[in-house]
Amino acid sequence: MNNQELMHGKVKTLYDTGDAEKVLIKYEDKVTAFDGKMVDYPDGKGKVCCLISALLFEKLSAAGIRTHYLDLPSLNTMLCRRLTIVPVEVICRNIAAGSLVKNTDGLKEGQLLQPPIVEFFLKDDAKGDPLLTEDRVRLMGVDPEPLKEQALMVNGQLQVLFTLLGFDLVDFKLEFGYDGHGDLYLADELSPDSMRLWKKGTQERFDKDLFRKDEGDIVTAYKHILTQLRQFA
Repeated sequence: MNNQELMHGKVKTLYDTGDAEKVLIKYEDKVTAFDGKMVDYPDGKGKVCCLISALLFEKLSAAGIRTHYLDLPSLNTMLCRRLTIVPVEVICRNIAAGSLVKNTDGLKEGQLLQPPIVEFFLKDDAKGDPLLTEDRVRLMGVDPEPLKEQALMVNGQLQVLFTLLGFDLVDFKLEFGYDGHGDLYLADELSPDSMRLWKKGTQERFDKDLFRKDEGDIVTAYKHILTQLRQFA
């Protein structure tokens, strides 16, 4: 790739396209956890995450949800709208797991959350991505309401899809950005790297917790998700 590099993230690299409204996002063969304290370089991981993300963005776009995804010029690279990213990570939770259980008295892993919970976190690894209240999000000059509204819309679409595939969508992370016209778009990626997926009835993991907990090969698990998604492509 001869395009000028704009930004190198933890697992993706952003490149210029020569078009002020478009960027290329390359998915790297890399996985991190615990704010970069755990790192590995699984072969083929970038390609499978890119392909899963493309399929899910296409599904959401067909449902009327605006996403940054435009095209797939190669198996590990997306052409996307250039956005100004909101420095807030949005987490939607359907089932109690992870930090929610760890930091909340009385919750047990696997407990159903009705209605789903939407949380906000500062997008800042150096500070440990701290939890934000909606008022704190507003103090940052960001309106949390459209972020929450969009997150719940995405959740509704993804829950239906993964239920058809035989998986529980436990929780997932979203990022958003604004284009030059002030319109809000779903950004970043949608893959098992940024969500928890449990096989219905067994709670078998098909997500990055396999890496966090050293319980299995993430690329094999992610490829299984991709194969299942392609049934509905």
